[in-house]
Amino acid sequence: MTFKVFLQYILPHRALSRVVYWATRWTFAPWKNFLIGQIVRSYQVDMTEAAQSDPFAYPHFNAFFTRKLRPDARRADAAPAALLSPADGRISQAGPINGGRIFQAKGQDYTAAELLGDEAAAAPYRNGRFVTIYLSPRDYHRVHMPLRGQLKETVHIPGRIFSVAPFAVEAIPRLFARNERLVCHFEDEHGRPFVLVMVGAILVSSVATVWDGLVIPPYASSIRRKSFAGQNITLERFAEMARFNMGSTVIVLLPEGMAELDAMNSQQVIKLGQRLGELHHT
Repeated sequence: MTFKVFLQYILPHRALSRVVYWATRWTFAPWKNFLIGQIVRSYQVDMTEAAQSDPFAYPHFNAFFTRKLRPDARRADAAPAALLSPADGRISQAGPINGGRIFQAKGQDYTAAELLGDEAAAAPYRNGRFVTIYLSPRDYHRVHMPLRGQLKETVHIPGRIFSVAPFAVEAIPRLFARNERLVCHFEDEHGRPFVLVMVGAILVSSVATVWDGLVIPPYASSIRRKSFAGQNITLERFAEMARFNMGSTVIVLLPEGMAELDAMNSQQVIKLGQRLGELHHT
């Protein structure tokens, strides 16, 4: 075990995340400009894509980090049957779910039931497909719909807040099924379920949705379910659905027969709206 991985086990995850949450919302200009400048320079952030291209015009660091893009900065794949990438980032892993098990990295895996916190909810995905996308500090941090869907339920699952950087994903068993996360259950126009999982990470474990606003924090001490049955909350393909206040990982789960994924490599760069595969209509 490397020292970096060892630190993941002993650091006070939630305490650090609370400090960072408030520090990234401090409007003191020298502080927020220092943080923003560090990220722009270190990660070569392309501000020409942003609706507000001046990085120092944002009122605080989190506003910069969750910045909107220009309307023409990303386009959805024109093919109506294309499954879209929900975010900018890198493909961590993608492929089949085998007997309910999802590949993490280098011999590591976890179950769909562990990820979703529910054996019954995981049943449709036993032999389905998954895509895991890692968002780094340089990426656009809003998550959009990979296909049209009606919101059925969200499940806030408590857990650790390990880093989701590649070094941690390769070393920490069942990482995505152990971190705090928000599971968003949808149905498509044919009544087929699909899931987007917003996975929290150390220092960056804050998630907001377009329908509920800030969801994490507060951090959960037990599983919290919220039903949206009968509320007719339908999000169109490519529409914004949530955002990470700071960065993390989003996981898409599809049931068997719903789509075929294109060939993708681990650490492949992906952009919001880019094609991930092809949906079957029935």
